[in-house]
Amino acid sequence: MQTTKIRAAITAVGGYVPETVLSNKDLEKLVDTNDEWIISRTGIRERRILREPGKATSDMAVKAVENLLEKRGISADEIDLLIVCTVTPDLIFPATANLVTHKLGTSKPWGFDLAAACSSFLYGLQVGAQFIQSGTHKKVVVCGVDKMSAIVDYTDRNTCIIFGDGGGCVLLEPTEEDNGIMDAILCSDGAGAEFLHQKAGGSLKPPTHETIDAREHFVYQEGKTVFKFATTNMADVSKKIMDRNELGSDDVSWLIPHQANKRIIDYTAEIMGLPEDKILMNIERYGNTTSGTLPLLLWDYEKELNKGDNLILATFGGGFTWGSMYIRWAYNS
Repeated sequence: MQTTKIRAAITAVGGYVPETVLSNKDLEKLVDTNDEWIISRTGIRERRILREPGKATSDMAVKAVENLLEKRGISADEIDLLIVCTVTPDLIFPATANLVTHKLGTSKPWGFDLAAACSSFLYGLQVGAQFIQSGTHKKVVVCGVDKMSAIVDYTDRNTCIIFGDGGGCVLLEPTEEDNGIMDAILCSDGAGAEFLHQKAGGSLKPPTHETIDAREHFVYQEGKTVFKFATTNMADVSKKIMDRNELGSDDVSWLIPHQANKRIIDYTAEIMGLPEDKILMNIERYGNTTSGTLPLLLWDYEKELNKGDNLILATFGGGFTWGSMYIRWAYNS
């Protein structure tokens, strides 16, 4: 007797970005840069910053989840599992996921944090899908959210222009229809760690007066090296997942790419053979929100997505981590 294949489908999307806008003009007052240079090199015009005292990554995640729950018409108690994908947890421990469920007023879901730099959300989707496909969980919420302003050096013009705060989340539920998460290719190579990392704050180099004075608790990036690896690997893995699933450029409805740099996105689309009108982007408004870029795209463009649309998600992050996922969209907004 043949059993029906269970897949994990996205059934709702939530998102949140802080109110404070940090524009390129604002950055001109902080570092030696200008609006024209930032736009030409990255495609970013502004980014959002969480400035309120005492607010952290968990607070943005709560806002995004509340948005999702309202749209889906369910309560926080109905969530089975919460995965918070982030590189800026509120605390080293406990997990930000624990703090989020508490702020949502529930202790019903269990949860954990997942960190894979800018690839965190894509990794989290694949992990969450396994709990759905195994039949042990019915409602899994995967958040991708970061408060990058907490680890960005606003005296470093090479990094401060790139990052912003914000994030989103999706609800995964089982489906027997021919949609949902269809395939994924996830990759990592620790040899890339030296080119994009945070130098201090972990067990290798705990905080000291020396590490603080040396400004080692901020994002460090060798831009040219990261750009080269990101451009090649994000494009290659996206084309590979198309080929593996026998998808031509006409079959792909939308490219959902990590929002790190418009030039990287354009090259990925070129290798995939996709025209500009099939690329979803919001980089000019939010910058690189790290774990938050992919769910924010889904949130921003949810009304453009139709049931049966073939989506290719693509990402690249420090470490290095990268990957691509093929999703067949499961509902009409």
